[in-house]
Amino acid sequence: MDPTQQKALNALESFILLSSSASSPRAAADLVKQATSAPNTYVFAELLQTKNIAALKTGPPEYASYFTLLEIFAWGTWADYSSTPNLPPLTDPQAHKLRQLSLLSLSTSPSTLTYTHLLTALHLSSTRSLEDLVISTIYAGLLSAKLNTKSQRVDVSSVSPLRDLRPATVPQLISTLDTWNGRCVSVLDDLENQIKEVRQKALERRKMEQRDEAAVEKLVGQALKDKGKAGEKRMAQDPVGGREATMGDGNDGMDLDEKAGPGRPRGAKRGGGAFKNAAKRMMG
Repeated sequence: MDPTQQKALNALESFILLSSSASSPRAAADLVKQATSAPNTYVFAELLQTKNIAALKTGPPEYASYFTLLEIFAWGTWADYSSTPNLPPLTDPQAHKLRQLSLLSLSTSPSTLTYTHLLTALHLSSTRSLEDLVISTIYAGLLSAKLNTKSQRVDVSSVSPLRDLRPATVPQLISTLDTWNGRCVSVLDDLENQIKEVRQKALERRKMEQRDEAAVEKLVGQALKDKGKAGEKRMAQDPVGGREATMGDGNDGMDLDEKAGPGRPRGAKRGGGAFKNAAKRMMG
């Protein structure tokens, strides 16, 4: 619960307890006057529901007007007070509080927060008195706002939940909440459908990537297999050439004469006589 709201409820608690002993219309009317004048009392719905205060509504006219006045403090505005005849006059604390509460109600729309509109709606005579009212409301913790003197408006950022609901507005509020709930459900359904669509597309992309990877692996494997078969085919067609190509690189130091000299048979190895002479000396 909002701290300011809790504080207001605590302040009202003593008047709710006193209402049980305010059995006469006069005592009940005096209790309404005290509650609406006391500091920190900004909510009144629970007091309206107590037996002796509710009895004022059907009581003598001079006291029934106090029940109407309490209703205005609960959910009405200064304009409601001004337009309702035969209401009790307000003390200065009551008038100040009702203007503060009216400012909370007017803060729901930016168009109602201009200096011109607020001066008229709150029946204030000067800009200075309006600014003093706004400042006192801010210091009381009823709203967060700034005075925009250049634009002649009040910039409200937040409002404490202190205004009670009119009984007739509850069905309308329920209908509004039902409409809002339906929109939320619709948005959630759309989001879920979009999520499913994204997941399905991601799955399809993954399957396509896997098919592409498998195709590439198959092509590479086939290429390697074809290369191996080509090598085996060449070996089968020219086995001798393959071996000679392997042995041709060796060198034993004995070259064949390209041309046979006198007394030397063609193809004889050079240096053969020298080897024979050396062998004979070793054996002799």
